[in-house]
Amino acid sequence: MSEAEKAPRRAGERGRGAAHNPANRFRGVVREPVDDFASEYDEPPPPLATTVTIQRARTIIARNASPDIPFDRSINPYQGCEHGCVYCYARPSHAFLDLSPGLDFESRLFAKPDAAALLRTELARPGYLCRPMALGTNTDPYQPIERAWRITRAVLEVLAECEHPFTVGTKGALVERDLDIIAPMAAKGMARVYLSVTTLEGELARRLEPRAASPRRRLQAIRTLAASGVPVGVMVAPVIPQINDRDLEAILAAAADAGASDAGYILLRLPLEVEPLFRDWLDAHYPLRTGHVMSLMRQLHRGRAYDPSFGVRQRGTGAFAELLERRFAIAVRRCGLDRCAPPLDTSRFTPPRMPSPQGELF
Repeated sequence: MSEAEKAPRRAGERGRGAAHNPANRFRGVVREPVDDFASEYDEPPPPLATTVTIQRARTIIARNASPDIPFDRSINPYQGCEHGCVYCYARPSHAFLDLSPGLDFESRLFAKPDAAALLRTELARPGYLCRPMALGTNTDPYQPIERAWRITRAVLEVLAECEHPFTVGTKGALVERDLDIIAPMAAKGMARVYLSVTTLEGELARRLEPRAASPRRRLQAIRTLAASGVPVGVMVAPVIPQINDRDLEAILAAAADAGASDAGYILLRLPLEVEPLFRDWLDAHYPLRTGHVMSLMRQLHRGRAYDPSFGVRQRGTGAFAELLERRFAIAVRRCGLDRCAPPLDTSRFTPPRMPSPQGELF
């Protein structure tokens, strides 16, 4: 039996990444469920259902000035993510909604159906300066609920109408659905897609990212996008020491074979509540590795499990970080993934025409 098969399993939800709901860091009171009458004959609770609440945002474009991020604006059509990736650095954002970064983050989701209309308004503002728009920077724009809500597609329709360049980052094969929008924009040098591939092992992927597309399906999406003329890159994100770092070269080779043109990687990030959630995941699935993995994370982040400093948070520091960087550089060169992607064309942007109360004069 493998180490994972021998591991004691926590009482977690099937198909969910987190095992429980840790306390909200902004609350002064912690509530714990207690059942004084539980017995071995009690029926298990029903599966945790996903709920979607409409969120009425005032603006849709989020801006940042982070020196270690290659974009200055982004759109997130959803808050929370049903993919359930246990390592997701966006989990702590659910605390601002008075919810838990644990199971709440992956089951209590928020959709922004006004995203396309808000985007149209913001792009039409006088003085708007066009720069590539990034989709999928916080939560996945092609998570399962996008199939029904179609908010990401509506956003892409506005960007295509205005000839506004964009990038998409996703673990969802649903991105293939929107090739009728993405491919024509890519042909004009205005679109690029990045698929995140964390491992090639199906069982590990199911534990890490229980509701995301399988690794094989993501590679197929890379192949489909590339065959349609869309520049597509692969992101090995996150790289987790002693869990999936050994797969780095194999992932890059498989992505290159599927048609990827460039690649990147991001080290595991454990901000705030993500650290205890990830530690619980290690204890449940790889208990013999927990101490080693966390020791390496502290070595990578100057004695802490996570250092949020720019330039360090995504790459780490020290001997392990340097070794990982060298391995990546050699692998991308060997696989032909070290080509420098040309900048997206921003010269064709045309602000959208907003409805006039006087109607059309001519």
